[in-house]
Amino acid sequence: MPVTVNRKKVIFSPDPTRVIARFLHLSDDRSANIIRLVLAMPEKEVNSAMSQLLRGFSRRHRNISRIFQNHFERLSPIFDKIEVNEDDLSIAQKALIGSYFTMEYSIESAAFFNPSIMEDPDQTELRSDEKRVIISFRATGEGHVSSIVFRSAILDRQSNLLVEPVGKMLAEADKIIRNTYDKKSFLEKLGGMNDSVSAISPSLVNSLEEIQNPDNVIPSAVVDKNVNPTEPQKTTSPDFILDKLGDRFTYGELMKNLEKAIKNPDIKQDQIKIINQILWLASAHYEINFSMDSAISERVIFPVSATEQKGIEDARFVKFTDDNGEITYYATYTAYDGMTILPKLISTTDFYNFKILPINGEIGQSKGMALFPRKINGKYVMLCRIDGVNNYIAYSDSINIWRNAKLLQQPKYPWELVQIGNAGSPIETDEGWLVITHAVGPMREYTLGASLFNLENPEIEIGRLSRPLMEPNEAEREGYVPNVIYSCGSIVHNGDLIIPYAMSDYSSTYATIDLRELLDALKASGSSSSK
Repeated sequence: MPVTVNRKKVIFSPDPTRVIARFLHLSDDRSANIIRLVLAMPEKEVNSAMSQLLRGFSRRHRNISRIFQNHFERLSPIFDKIEVNEDDLSIAQKALIGSYFTMEYSIESAAFFNPSIMEDPDQTELRSDEKRVIISFRATGEGHVSSIVFRSAILDRQSNLLVEPVGKMLAEADKIIRNTYDKKSFLEKLGGMNDSVSAISPSLVNSLEEIQNPDNVIPSAVVDKNVNPTEPQKTTSPDFILDKLGDRFTYGELMKNLEKAIKNPDIKQDQIKIINQILWLASAHYEINFSMDSAISERVIFPVSATEQKGIEDARFVKFTDDNGEITYYATYTAYDGMTILPKLISTTDFYNFKILPINGEIGQSKGMALFPRKINGKYVMLCRIDGVNNYIAYSDSINIWRNAKLLQQPKYPWELVQIGNAGSPIETDEGWLVITHAVGPMREYTLGASLFNLENPEIEIGRLSRPLMEPNEAEREGYVPNVIYSCGSIVHNGDLIIPYAMSDYSSTYATIDLRELLDALKASGSSSSK
């Protein structure tokens, strides 16, 4: 049975004018020279330079003077080396120095793609047939560094998307809160990591020195980039670090012990390996908060951890309802540090405050994990693709520890022989779990498919389309990666399936499909295949 797809004309394109102010890293010698030159400037010249800066950039950034101050405070080690007392400097001098260590970064200049859509927690001031939604995107800028950004919109009764104006004063997280760890859990997670760091590295010492920086940026772990630190291997005991800590300890307490250990002249190579593992694991946990006066479109989840320094990729958001009725918005995403991927989990209830933690366990090492929107038979349930080819399903008592998976689907039709995977979290319908899939076929063409699974036992496939639900049309074939349409999550509204999707990894749009028509086609496909 053919299914009618209604492609919409709304296009989400990269916007190079959306910029954030990042810290500009320079060598110690260059930094010291810049500071000396600014300090040699007459007061009048300093004030004039600051006036010009504020005229040029105060309308581009939320509180640019505070950003300059924060970046100035990160230079404390340089001031110690050149024997200058920071307290003797004027406010203008501090701000001007900070400005020389600030750069603009255009977060979505290269691509704006791989969207997911979810219901906004705020459904006030709407008609009964309207729904306010949040759409997440993977925004990619210079150097192909990806972050998570959002757009707010309203779906009207005909499933037209009315996108709210996009704010220009982008806001990174106001605060990064260090995690408090449970020693038993921390040891368990360490047990699933490998121990391959061959030699002490000066950057390890540098990363530990960065702990004290006022910006609270999470330091980089020094991991051998030729291996995956999440691969299980036998490791030396971390007791020489953790024994000095209580049953619960803070990030700061952990870092102080690591700093003492690395400066010990008698430190052993196997202890260096353990220290790297601990740094890598500890930097994967953090919390971020956004200012209450920021619009959802102005909030940017930019990489702050060593495990994601090269990008935050393909967040799959889902509105999760717990057994007690509490609602939490979760997203699985892939953290990338340049060589190694680490699946991670975001949770939020309001889209102002976010908690981020790694996904652990033997199967928590692959891309494209998608959480079901509720527990099934008392278990969390996740779709995953642990071998890069097939669809798997996993169950867990803990939302971020996943140990076992079962094969769910294999490539079957010509258009999916290279691989099959999910295109977002399953959607609960009265006929079963609706799973939009992505598939790769000849010419590395990415298409979207659909499958239907039993509500109480999602390992039972009710039906599966034998033809793609959507294929790239001529207008969608051209882009950064040709012949690709891809989605990270859909929802249902007024009997329509709303599928946001990316076009060739460059820009995004959405389509609607009559849900009943799709479910009937899926049930018919199951009946015909069983004959």
